[in-house]
Amino acid sequence: MECISVFDMLKIGVGPSSSHTFGPWRAGRRWIAELKKNNQFHLAESITVDLFGSLSLTGKGHATDIASILGLCGYDPQTIDVTAISSIIEDIKLNKVLLFNKELAISFNPETQIVFNREFKEFHPNAITFTATLKDGKKTASTFYSIGGGFVVQETRKREKKKMEAFREFPMPIQKATDLLEYCKKKNKKISEIVLENELSLQTNKEIDARIRDIWDVMLESMYLGCHTEGTLPGGLNVRRRAFDTHKKLINNSATYTNPTEWIESIRDTEVKFRQILKWVSCFALAVNEVNASLGRVVTAPTNGSAGVIPAVMMYYMVIENHDANFDDIKQFMLVAGEIGSLFKKGATISAAMGGCQAEIGVSSAMAAGALTELMGGTPEQVVMASEIAMEHHLGLTCDPIGGLVQIPCIERNAMGAIKAINACEMALDANAANAKVPLDKVIETMWETAKDMNTKYKETSEGGLAIKVSLSDC
Repeated sequence: MECISVFDMLKIGVGPSSSHTFGPWRAGRRWIAELKKNNQFHLAESITVDLFGSLSLTGKGHATDIASILGLCGYDPQTIDVTAISSIIEDIKLNKVLLFNKELAISFNPETQIVFNREFKEFHPNAITFTATLKDGKKTASTFYSIGGGFVVQETRKREKKKMEAFREFPMPIQKATDLLEYCKKKNKKISEIVLENELSLQTNKEIDARIRDIWDVMLESMYLGCHTEGTLPGGLNVRRRAFDTHKKLINNSATYTNPTEWIESIRDTEVKFRQILKWVSCFALAVNEVNASLGRVVTAPTNGSAGVIPAVMMYYMVIENHDANFDDIKQFMLVAGEIGSLFKKGATISAAMGGCQAEIGVSSAMAAGALTELMGGTPEQVVMASEIAMEHHLGLTCDPIGGLVQIPCIERNAMGAIKAINACEMALDANAANAKVPLDKVIETMWETAKDMNTKYKETSEGGLAIKVSLSDC
């Protein structure tokens, strides 16, 4: 069984795409470590980056070339000043010099040394190969696969043994939802409590709390920033930011706040009717993914393209359902969400290049639905039921971004996924889970079968659907 921590499913990174931006970025840093281990780093004289398949077809729109450069420069996506990205890239393009891992100046022309190859590699649609020419004229190359959610692997699975060893530290190994429910029943505990026990085998409770606080801080900041930033998104589609306008209409004119925490209190004082609730939830989700589309910092949940669903649903709980919500609620929510996401990662995929948008928005909606259900007092069986309902109604959802940009229809889909998650939660809470006809494990299997049957043009290649029906000139 694969060891997947909550913090594998929820990672802090830079937009617009976990598989096309965050993954190649991390791959570049992994390659640097590999070269250093082999004592080849300081022998490098030139570098070539080859992008294959989906990374090539929608690479420009997803900023794959930019992410690859930033990874080779050694920048950390969790800490880089995102406002400096444009100037870093422009400087490299102008001077045609890359500071390899911030250590070694190497001649580098992005126009010729980043190659977009249309062919697909057999192992996975998202492939990136780094090649270095050494001082003795020899070449060394490594290929990485970005498999969704910022996960990066090599075909040889060099880390597989290490991951298996880490998994054995889990006191309760979980492969399927039935395993999870069995532990809950046996120990008479909530899902979040079972997940926490596993996480405590890897790190202390203090470390877990610190990491969850960091995750929530980024989620909250991305909502806050998105709701307070006006203008047009980059990329050529001329998409106007909508969270700003929606937020302006919803927030009290008399509201005064200076930071995200005070902002939460101001929202709690606004009018709460069904229409307003729909608009607030949509606003939160739109805000995050507008930040994501602008190469801003977000949390992969489980991917960048679906980063808005989980924070929007958590925020809904805090400002609508429970005004006394605190960090304990956030922690409980993230533990459940992360575990639900890991079930889909193990049993299917969270890569749109493998499974279409059902693997991103569908999974994030299922994660949020289950997490919200536990916060609302649902049983473990109802949590699993809510996750199943949310995914069931995303099955077959295609990935067809216009212009290869994570904007249309991606941003709106986060709002829809968040609303579906809340609805799925309520349906599960009103039901007797013993009467559920579709187990979560079965819907995960169905999602994977659907993914395999789906035509390749609907898997993040921008070769079908809206991507070809709507052109840049229409925008």
